[in-house]
Amino acid sequence: MRYSTRRKANTTASSKGTGRSEHVEQREFVSWFRKNYKGIRIIAIPNGGQRNIATAARLKAEGVMRGVPDLYVPAWMLWIEMKKASGGRISPEQKDWHNYLQSINQNVIVTAGFEDAKLQIEDFIEEKDDGG
Repeated sequence: MRYSTRRKANTTASSKGTGRSEHVEQREFVSWFRKNYKGIRIIAIPNGGQRNIATAARLKAEGVMRGVPDLYVPAWMLWIEMKKASGGRISPEQKDWHNYLQSINQNVIVTAGFEDAKLQIEDFIEEKDDGG
């Protein structure tokens, strides 16, 4: 089981401080992931964003919960919390989910943008291949 947080020291200048939204960072990461890890599925968890009250109530009744990480890679039991390259923060609900997922032997990484997410996935794969 792994829990990893952002590696700001290794985040490249290309995304750091650009003011790009979490949506843009996540979209670029998913595109990169699917090109580089063909056959490994990654899915988005639609638990964020602005919604009207009726839609929010319907989604809550269907099981949507605050704080669930943004992405999941089932083959690796890996949950990915995407944050902007700068300024993103973990909410108490997110931290609670991270703790829960770790307690059931799931892997969780928290990223600071697209570049950091790539680095953390590469580290995760290296660790996994080394038997970690």
